[in-house]
Amino acid sequence: MEVSTNNQNVLTLSLIQADLVWEDVNANLRNFESMFGSIPSNVDLVVLPEMFSTGFSMQVERFAEPMDGETVSWMKKQAASLNTVLAGSLMIRENTSFRNRFVFVRPDGRLEFYDKRHLFSMGQENDHFMPGKERKIVELNGFRILPQVCYDLRFPVFSRNRNDYDLLLNCANWPAPRKDVWLCLLKARAIENQAFVAGVNRVGSDANGIHYSGDSLIYDARGSVLEHAGNAANIVVQKLSLESLLNFRSKFPVLPDGDDYTLYL
Repeated sequence: MEVSTNNQNVLTLSLIQADLVWEDVNANLRNFESMFGSIPSNVDLVVLPEMFSTGFSMQVERFAEPMDGETVSWMKKQAASLNTVLAGSLMIRENTSFRNRFVFVRPDGRLEFYDKRHLFSMGQENDHFMPGKERKIVELNGFRILPQVCYDLRFPVFSRNRNDYDLLLNCANWPAPRKDVWLCLLKARAIENQAFVAGVNRVGSDANGIHYSGDSLIYDARGSVLEHAGNAANIVVQKLSLESLLNFRSKFPVLPDGDDYTLYL
């Protein structure tokens, strides 16, 4: 089964900005299910925040799941029910190691994923998780999508568009004290890479006393705001046109003048 209103070169994107219940998988999944009722029927891609089932916890031994575990199974069920691609990051266990994995689930159950490359050492994430080794591109409705997770946003070389993506998608638990950095970097990545950029963040506070202001946003390639979710639980929906993006790149061709380099992962 494919997404219901798949118009090639048009992507209807929804970001779900929610308050996460600390280390309570069932409560978070129930909350998202209730929010799904407000999503329009023609959405192609629904994106949840980083570690959407637990919050930014380092309790990997307690909460990390295999790819056939409860949360990915729930994602498959919801993607089929909504007839949309559902994406978000969660703790994944692989043998004896752990990943902060951004999982994309299609309505027919097919899976793609990206493992967070840049682990937040100031939060000891690198002590618990293994970094990803691949720069992943996911394709949907003619769009080439570069998935990233939170801290990845700070590293422009990793985000550099080699004419291999049209939408940079970042799911995050980005703290409120660094709100201005979040807003600035999302906009900069859109302008410098001539791409749509969408960042979905959480709201509320976690058990460590860290507050999150939300500010989930969608920018166009000029750095103009298309959607802003504000600072409370919210759902935003925006239709993106690949044709308009390609026309802009054609009229103002920045990407071919970029510096050549080799990225070692």
